[in-house]
Amino acid sequence: MAPLHGPSAAVPPERYPEAARPPVTSTGGALFHAGEIFTAAELQAMRIEGLVRLVIGGSYLRSDFREDPVVRSQAAARCIPRAVRARVALGRSCAAWIYGCAPPPAVISLVTDHRRRTTALPPFTSAVMHQVALGPFDVNTVGGVPVTTPLRTALDIAVHGEDRDAVHILRAISRDRDLDCPLRLVEAALLSTSRVPGKTRALTRVRAARRPAPEGTARPGRRS
Repeated sequence: MAPLHGPSAAVPPERYPEAARPPVTSTGGALFHAGEIFTAAELQAMRIEGLVRLVIGGSYLRSDFREDPVVRSQAAARCIPRAVRARVALGRSCAAWIYGCAPPPAVISLVTDHRRRTTALPPFTSAVMHQVALGPFDVNTVGGVPVTTPLRTALDIAVHGEDRDAVHILRAISRDRDLDCPLRLVEAALLSTSRVPGKTRALTRVRAARRPAPEGTARPGRRS
């Protein structure tokens, strides 16, 4: 896998090294993508019968397997054209969903370092590309798929997230002990960064997320 943030960078570390990847079986495995072994129509029929459930895009998981960050990252990766998979990382709302802190995104957000060449996405791809500055600690891998780290994901949500759910996602990220991303760290990172458009709004969101959630507020995302 080529580094995302420069030719001399190390391969990003795996966040869940002990997690099992969806197994490969005689029927192709536990995770299926439309157009590979089964058509979209066949997978939809299997979903109606309760044999599989939709993960994202055209990716489905066998009903007897558990959905987790590894399943979500690999399902999202299969929705991206193969030619660009090694050159991008899943980020923003997609990364938050992979970590179980946001609902499935309508569009898959991809990030790539602005210093390297990247093949453009073909027309009608259900993804959007963002060219950004990626530091050496901004990307890890989940199930072998490059994904922005929890801290970078939280920063991106604070700056670029939708008003309706940014605070809820930030709160969910901070509460997940496995992610180890307290909001005081997110706030400190924002304060130490200069020339960030929307910095004041981002700080307001982070500080709102640090306050206790109103009673009855539902936590976003799916945790299996």
